Amino acid sequence: MKNVYFVGSGKLTFELIEKIINENLKLELAPEAKFRIERCREYLDQKIEESDKPLYGITTGFGSLCNRNISLDELSTLQENLVKSHACSVGDELQPVIIKLMMLLKAHALSLGHSGVQVITVQRIIDFFNNDVMPIVYDRGSLGASGDLAPLANLFLPLIGVGDVYYKGQKREAMSVLDEFGWEPVKLKSKEGLALLNGTQFMSANGVFALLKAFRLSKKADLIAALSLEAFDGRLDPFMDCIHQVRPHKGQITTAENFRKLLEGSELIVREKAHVQDPYSFRCIPQVHGATKDAINYVASVLLTEINSVTDNPTIFPDEDLIISGGNFHGQPLAISYDFLAIALAELGNISERRVAQLIMGLRGLPEFLCANPGLNSGFMIPQYTAASMVNQNKMYCFATSSDSIVSSNGQEDHVSMGANSAVKLFKIMNNLDHIFAIELMNAAQGIDFRRPARTSSLLERFLNEYRKEVPFVKDDIVMYKEIHKTVAFLNRTKFDY
Repeated sequence: MKNVYFVGSGKLTFELIEKIINENLKLELAPEAKFRIERCREYLDQKIEESDKPLYGITTGFGSLCNRNISLDELSTLQENLVKSHACSVGDELQPVIIKLMMLLKAHALSLGHSGVQVITVQRIIDFFNNDVMPIVYDRGSLGASGDLAPLANLFLPLIGVGDVYYKGQKREAMSVLDEFGWEPVKLKSKEGLALLNGTQFMSANGVFALLKAFRLSKKADLIAALSLEAFDGRLDPFMDCIHQVRPHKGQITTAENFRKLLEGSELIVREKAHVQDPYSFRCIPQVHGATKDAINYVASVLLTEINSVTDNPTIFPDEDLIISGGNFHGQPLAISYDFLAIALAELGNISERRVAQLIMGLRGLPEFLCANPGLNSGFMIPQYTAASMVNQNKMYCFATSSDSIVSSNGQEDHVSMGANSAVKLFKIMNNLDHIFAIELMNAAQGIDFRRPARTSSLLERFLNEYRKEVPFVKDDIVMYKEIHKTVAFLNRTKFDY
């Protein structure tokens, strides 16, 4: 079926996830996944019945309470209490796309058959996804070890008929929506609360969404920088392939290739130059943008492994007759990667602001502050201030949250990743990048207009023509924040195919 994705039928990819979300595909549990889930649950039930040894989180309490044994008739209550007591996420509500990604990723992880859940539990997650029943989850509260306990608890409260959801644009009590669909609250069996709450799906969902945007931001950065290079009357030499082949970092080679494509056929780039070299913010674009591309691709590889993994605890291996209490919920691989990505993305803004500054200095025949009528007008003086402010803020967000750890659970959980905070701060950096890139585009377009009648490449001319339909050349001072906002909107809806 074209409009259905079968959960557990194969590995998730970023392209597949984007298709599921953007094309609003419905989810269905694959038959092989259902078999794996049932088999694992049957094994666990049998193990509990036969074993006289305590099983962490199954017949014991949690965290530092792992030495407290729980009677068999209270195992279901234990799991429900876990979900209720751990629902402590606070802050800003997550946007619906992140909620849907969390449900998709959790359903996929549980479908791998090592978590001991019931089929109905996974099916209800899929039902929520398919019917746009959106549990209300907040963006703060996870330490990124023992999984994303607090936000995942908020996410799955509605499965047991507790908590709040958004449905058809209204905030409602979960139980009323379950009644509307004729769904009974899921009666959690042993281990199921842990299976739902242990796991890295909050970190992973935020990371997937951020990474998909990071790919787009990287392309956007190249195109806008190419326009700035033209406006600055820059040289093509630093983008020639031979210089990158003798230092063959993949991202560097790709960036230079992108620029040669973007600038092909340009009158401006091939005309004779009075200067023999450009400032680093132009000359070193392949090296800087390229390093960011390599970082994005590295983070993508880590995240791809993560979203196709089992990250709850304990982990059940029916074939090996093993139930192992381990640490796959620990978010350190993601935390370090996200901090790396934060630095890499922030650098795109850092070098972009420097190009903005070069364009307003009155160099290479451009008027100071790109003023058509200088003196009476300030022109593009202050947008650079705004860009610099956001660059500074991004540097603050580059603090490595993964370098911190605060002991929890009375010393039992004595090292945590803080990966959830690493994930959430990426959105703040990228929001700033949207605005920094918009300011660079405004400056670059203004600068190119001062180069007329000379023309850039046909590809860039088409882009500029579309942009100028919405944001005109600035002849006399106007209210600039409106133009920045219009430029952000233009960039966010424009595809960057080259």
